[in-house]
Amino acid sequence: MEDIKAHLEKLKTQIAECEMIRDLATSRAKRETFAKMAEHFKVLAEQLEMVVRTGSMSAFLSDDAHQPTPKEEPDP
Repeated sequence: MEDIKAHLEKLKTQIAECEMIRDLATSRAKRETFAKMAEHFKVLAEQLEMVVRTGSMSAFLSDDAHQPTPKEEPDP
């Protein structure tokens, strides 16, 4: 469980770094890329938080945990 908590903290750091880079990026492509990365890391962090809270990997391994997120519509 300690390794999961350590990974969760690393994910939280990566989320903050991606959001900072997103906010500082001058190109739209970089902003979008780092925003998507931050959102992906947030999903992973939520799943790990659920494992830590419940003490069980079953919630993480459920079919719902593997559903892809809907794709965003491109800006015109």
